[in-house]
Amino acid sequence: MKKLVFTKEAFVTGEHALDYLKEIKAGCAVIVTGGSSMFRTGVIDRVKGLLEEGGAEVSVYSGISKNPTVAQVEEGLKLLREKKPDTVVAVGGGSPLDAAKVMTLFYDFPELNFKNVLKAEISGLKLKTKFVAIPSTSGTASEVTHVGVITYEEEEYKFAIRSEAIRPDVAILDPELPSTLPAQIAAETGMDALTHALEAYINKTGNDFTYALAKEAAEGMLEWLPVSVKTGSKESREKMHNFSCMAGMAFSNSGLGIVHGVSHAFGGKYNLAHGLANAIILPYSMDYNKKDEEVREKYEKLSRILGCDVIEKVKALQKELGIASCMKEAGITEEDYRADFDFLLENSMKGSTAANPIPVSIEDMKKFLDCIYYGKKVEF
Repeated sequence: MKKLVFTKEAFVTGEHALDYLKEIKAGCAVIVTGGSSMFRTGVIDRVKGLLEEGGAEVSVYSGISKNPTVAQVEEGLKLLREKKPDTVVAVGGGSPLDAAKVMTLFYDFPELNFKNVLKAEISGLKLKTKFVAIPSTSGTASEVTHVGVITYEEEEYKFAIRSEAIRPDVAILDPELPSTLPAQIAAETGMDALTHALEAYINKTGNDFTYALAKEAAEGMLEWLPVSVKTGSKESREKMHNFSCMAGMAFSNSGLGIVHGVSHAFGGKYNLAHGLANAIILPYSMDYNKKDEEVREKYEKLSRILGCDVIEKVKALQKELGIASCMKEAGITEEDYRADFDFLLENSMKGSTAANPIPVSIEDMKKFLDCIYYGKKVEF
């Protein structure tokens, strides 16, 4: 038996989807967002106005960085405890959505904190506070997942906090929000979403439902991602927004793999953007995982649908979008990489690496890290 969860209370998409905020009828709401972009484009003012039109008293907490930190979550938590909201609305990329999830979890369950949450039994908890997620990027799909990824600054590592409690009650996908994304951000977040689709597609704990969502999402993104980056057209941005969400529904119910395990290690150590790290690692992971017969058959099936080799298509797409081909090209110095190698190795074996379709040994991981750093071909 396998229980699948794709959304909780409401999943709202399409033009003017933001208008659904008026129907929420919040009494007191706190908006959580990132830096200046959502203010500059007028999105925060619009979200605030719609909530107020529905009768809410609204406050805003901003400043969440590309890799949300313990300190940022704790600062936001202070505001929640001061304002005592019945509704939290996260607006922006995956970072403010993830941060808001953990803020709300700690707000509703004050006995939880960063020192005990990773060891506590939180799988069966239910939030009292309504949680609304409004993504502006098409990458993490945090609007439909039960995961919040936070960087522990002292440990220099990104930990994933998982609980059904933090799967958003309401997910709002308004195509207007990603329409203003800069091309490079659209490229990196889009490759993040493609990684979700392809890792979910080959994950061996999936089923017909997750495979179908992942396969359709992967097909769609391989077609529409370059269009989205190059033209920024409304249609392409909406397509990417939808396919990213589908990939999130898939991996949230199946799992990921080595890309995310390694990505969290590099992202936590070097403050590397999550989408960029995933984009670099993805093609190497596909070459590594194709050694497995079941995985290879899935890649071959997808290749037949696409009319070309899917692994080569991903490599070509990475180059077309101007993504760095290896971690060295991304700006991590060889001196730092060699000095940090044991730390990176230890942390790359954690998290989603355990769910990889091929069990990853320490020796394989050592070779894999050198491949993604130096740009070597995976031949082991």
